[in-house]
Amino acid sequence: MTPTMASSLCVFAAMSSGAVGRPGGGSAAVPGRSVSSGSKGKRAVSSQSQPLAASVVTETPAPAVAPGPPAPPRPVVDAPRRRGGRGGAGEHAAWKSIRQERWEGALELEGELPLWLDGTYLRNGPGLWNLGDYGFRHLFDGYATLVRVSFRHGRAVGAHRQIESEAYKAARAHGKVCYREFSEVPKPDSFLSYVGQLASLFSGSSLTDNSNTGVVRLGDGRVLCLTETIKGSLVVDPDTLDTLGKFEYTDRLGGLIHSAHPIVTDTEFWTLIPDLIRPGYSVVRMDAGTSERRFVGRVNCRGGPAPGWVHSFPVTDHYVVVPEMPLRYCAKNLLRAEPTPLYKFEWHLESGSYMHVMCKASGRVVASVEVPPYVTFHFINAYEETDADGRVTAIVADCCEHNANTSILDKLRLQNLRSTTRQDVLPDARVGRFRIPLDGSPFGELESALDPDEHGRGMDMCSINPARLGKKYRYAYACGARRPCNFPNTLTKIDLVEKTAKNWYEEGTVPSEPFFVPRPGAVEEDDGVAISMVSAKDGSAYALVLDAKTFQEIARAKFPYAMPYGLHCCWVPRNSDAA
Repeated sequence: MTPTMASSLCVFAAMSSGAVGRPGGGSAAVPGRSVSSGSKGKRAVSSQSQPLAASVVTETPAPAVAPGPPAPPRPVVDAPRRRGGRGGAGEHAAWKSIRQERWEGALELEGELPLWLDGTYLRNGPGLWNLGDYGFRHLFDGYATLVRVSFRHGRAVGAHRQIESEAYKAARAHGKVCYREFSEVPKPDSFLSYVGQLASLFSGSSLTDNSNTGVVRLGDGRVLCLTETIKGSLVVDPDTLDTLGKFEYTDRLGGLIHSAHPIVTDTEFWTLIPDLIRPGYSVVRMDAGTSERRFVGRVNCRGGPAPGWVHSFPVTDHYVVVPEMPLRYCAKNLLRAEPTPLYKFEWHLESGSYMHVMCKASGRVVASVEVPPYVTFHFINAYEETDADGRVTAIVADCCEHNANTSILDKLRLQNLRSTTRQDVLPDARVGRFRIPLDGSPFGELESALDPDEHGRGMDMCSINPARLGKKYRYAYACGARRPCNFPNTLTKIDLVEKTAKNWYEEGTVPSEPFFVPRPGAVEEDDGVAISMVSAKDGSAYALVLDAKTFQEIARAKFPYAMPYGLHCCWVPRNSDAA
């Protein structure tokens, strides 16, 4: 392998700047919204894969009460028109760019918020998909917009702000894409600039830091916005939404990419760093209050020619589960001027699909099993099965699984999302349950944890009660589907014991990830609320608060302007010393 080839392998996967992943007040439910339970059915078991499939402006915000005058939107220099552009008036507000860089104000309430709900909900995601008349291709290309809803004393204050990444600031200054996004690449002005772009690609300097995917609160209180490039780890202020700067790791582990969804608790931070030269993954850990990652162990890939994409992964109390799916990073796709249907990846069904288990304490791989083909963005949770003597015999890991159908990536093109044909084109998905034996068996199992019709055969963007992380659990909260649809359009509460689902639906809305917030002092697993930012077809937007037990709406906090769709969330509890 030449140095140039090695360098390209090192950098190509980092272009994934985003991807498609984590109790109740006494108020009565708000009438007029649909909550249903799925039809009860048999547990579905399937190990056979399905066939593979080969910017705009919102309405002007209404006036709102705010601590001070909102900053005016900064103009963006127009660029040459390309398909997509500003879009049509009939497009859903979820897929339209946010109009202004920032806003803050009191939110109008419908219903009654539980008084114990005291803290800040943050949601990150792409919110700006055009530069002037130049429209981006893909949902994951958009520049990051951070949304905040602060709850206290039964009231809510909302805000949003663009994350000030270098990629966003350069695009705003020059009116064009300056870094490599998920499907967008800078357009060279000349042959010399093209050569310079290749050099910056091989060095990694052209990789985006557009942190438009996740947001997490570390154990020491720092809040990070994240994407799959390590340079895209940015520190933000959860109160002002200011971008404070790049999160600087103080170790020498290096790397250009990592999982977009680290496992974060009050005491530690776990992530995976793919190795594109010698296909495998480094498992690393960082203690709360530090910025130093420590190497725990390495998992070698069993298939090839590159590691499988690891957007997320699960852990148990004692183990880290490392997935290796046949959707693998691909160097040649990075170098294309126009993306393929799989973008920076390539499907290698012949390479096999695997699940690896590493001991947290020793860094030793204790199991590596072949499983049926799968495609997943987001793992839900994992836990340990034990025998009568308390010995761990297997790991159970659940994920939002797309029936080994890679077409979901291309379905997230903005052109597809903005379609108004009402065709039922959302690929089927399920709660995929892996069982990984620890007795040396070469094979693991993959089946459906419940009948996918319970949640409309749509399943993604999930959360659980954080107290159940890595432990046996019963409930998960996610986005499901009421068909026909081209994108998940319901919120669903999954009961993994009864194998049923409760579904919230309001016609014409696009809800984002339902994030579970436990009631302080709660004992029962579903004692809390689920919060979701919802974009409505009429251009309105609101933070929806559901009683997590009944899955009935108890309140909504309304923004005075349209809000684009977003991805992942976190909860920042209020400091007990705060006034």
